[in-house]
Amino acid sequence: MIPDVIRQASFFILSRPAKRYERFLLKQINSKEQLIGIKGARGAGKTTLLLQYVHRSGYPVEKILYISCDHPAMAGVSLYESAQDFFQEGGRLLLLDEIHKSKGFAPHLKAIRDTFDLQVIFSGSSAIQLDYESADLSRRVAIYQLPALSFREFLEIETSISFDVVSLEEVIRNHLTLSRQVATRIRPIEYFLKYIKYGAYPFYLESIENYSMKLLEVINLTIESDLPAIFNIEPGKLDKLKKLLYMLCTTPPLALNKMKLSGAIGTSWPTVSKYLALMSKASLIHQIRGGAGMRTVNKPDKLLLDNPNIFQVLCAQPNIGSLRESFFVSQLSHAHQIHYHDHADFIVDDTFVFEIGGPGKTLKQIKTLDEAYIVQDNIEVGSLKEIPLWAFGFLY
Repeated sequence: MIPDVIRQASFFILSRPAKRYERFLLKQINSKEQLIGIKGARGAGKTTLLLQYVHRSGYPVEKILYISCDHPAMAGVSLYESAQDFFQEGGRLLLLDEIHKSKGFAPHLKAIRDTFDLQVIFSGSSAIQLDYESADLSRRVAIYQLPALSFREFLEIETSISFDVVSLEEVIRNHLTLSRQVATRIRPIEYFLKYIKYGAYPFYLESIENYSMKLLEVINLTIESDLPAIFNIEPGKLDKLKKLLYMLCTTPPLALNKMKLSGAIGTSWPTVSKYLALMSKASLIHQIRGGAGMRTVNKPDKLLLDNPNIFQVLCAQPNIGSLRESFFVSQLSHAHQIHYHDHADFIVDDTFVFEIGGPGKTLKQIKTLDEAYIVQDNIEVGSLKEIPLWAFGFLY
């Protein structure tokens, strides 16, 4: 039975006008799929994406039902029975938001998918593991990952100017042309500095003044609410996750070895490793593993906060090297394989080597390497093998 308050909430939410700016992922969703999942960090815009999909679907409001699974009225309510009622009433499109808050949701989704002629789109935390929940379900669902805003998307929101998505190889080969094209329309460094502070999550549009406070709330809710809802984490362990985040904010990349991490939070390395994996799944950090053949036995993975904005709310003086690398990885990790390199910072897709630094960074460190490039912060235009850091923000 669908609670009346859920029906009323659905009507009010679906009656709202759609947000103007559409994330890149909206165009990539295959509308012919019967069961679609949208994973992403809190605040990335998953709910907005669902509602924009509704407006594109062409269905009248009475044929659509929106359910937020964290609504108090949904406590103890069966998702399968709600879908059955909705289908019998002539429903066509079922939206299930925050599905990770519904215990044991996977068998319900599988049964809905196999029983009713409904299109179901659900959203949930990045940490959801559908293959863990149900191997049968993982074969039946099309999963999409919604990352934080790219620098390109932030520019489009801020300026109302359309910028093309550029492939990684185009950035490498044609970054001088890209720089000239962008610089004739906006001042890239000016906007890049804004993006670093508050441009990674769409809710900055609500209030730049309150952005840091809201982002801190997002981080806390992810650790205190989302992760415990998905994994069995004791409440007393949650502060250790927060301490790990703070350490990543203030420490240079690769300066943290297993002994330092374990000693700092008073926990064994296997437990620390588990915590890091959970935070990576929840889009709080990136774990970058060493490339093939690297000697990494005594080092943890290269650890970076998920995006530069997290630095702004966790520490007053973030490590600038970590912040730069966090931006680089955040822009590439959605569609590319990234490892850290023994003679540079990263190797991407087992082909391109990158060393990240400030304007004074030279080619000396990578001069003997093939397909190796310097990525420089705070420059508007590069040179043959020196690429502006901001240019990597156009990959999606």
